[in-house]
Amino acid sequence: MKTIVITGANRGIGLAFATLYAQQNHVVYALCRQSSVELAALGNNVKVIEGVDVTEASGIETMQHSLHGVKIDLLICNAGILRDEKLGHLNLDTIRQQFEVNALAPLHVVASLQTNLVNGAKVAMITSRMGSITDNTSGGRYGYRMSKAALNAASMSLAHDLAPREIAVGIYHPGYVQTEMVNHGGDISATDSASRLIGLIDQLTMANSGVFKHSNGQELPW
Repeated sequence: MKTIVITGANRGIGLAFATLYAQQNHVVYALCRQSSVELAALGNNVKVIEGVDVTEASGIETMQHSLHGVKIDLLICNAGILRDEKLGHLNLDTIRQQFEVNALAPLHVVASLQTNLVNGAKVAMITSRMGSITDNTSGGRYGYRMSKAALNAASMSLAHDLAPREIAVGIYHPGYVQTEMVNHGGDISATDSASRLIGLIDQLTMANSGVFKHSNGQELPW
C-alpha cells in the first residue's frame, strides 16, 4: 500500500487517478479547490483536501498543513487549464494565467512537498505534447503551448535535482482526453488515460527519469 497525492483530483484525469488508485487500496490524498460528488463518493481510502488553489500562497499553505507528517510515495501534479489565443487575438492575461497554473504551480507543489517525499519516491508531471516544439505543426494556443513547454523544462530540472534521493520524475502526455477542459471532445476516456499512465508510472525508474512520454508509451520529442 502506497501513499499517493494528486492535485486537481475533483474531476477529469485527476478523479480517474484517485478512483483507480483507491480501487488498488492505496491511500490517496485528493487535492482540489472544491470537491465533487464523484470524488466524495470514493470512500475512506481517499482523503479529500479542499481549498488547495495551487496558484495561491494560501492554497499551498493549506496543502502543506494538511499533509504535515505524511510520507509520500507518489506525487501526481495534474492540475491544469486550457485557454485559446491566436496571433490576431492575443490575450496576455490568459497566457499569464496558464503559466501560473500549468508551469509555476506544479514546480511550487513539488518544491513545497519535497521533504514529504520518501527517498525512492516518484513524481508524475501531467503535461501535454502541445508543449513539444518539434511536434508543433499547427501554431496557435500560445499560452497553453508555452506553459507546457515551461513545465517540461522544469520537470527535467526536477529529474536532475531529485536524483540524489533516487526520486524519479515522469513527464507524461495523457492523450486527447474526453474531459471538461476540451468540452469532452477527446478520443480517449479519462479512465483509460489514467490507466495507461498508471502503467507508465509503475515502470518509472531512475533509468527513465526525465523522459517525455505519451500515455501510449511513445517517447515524445522536446
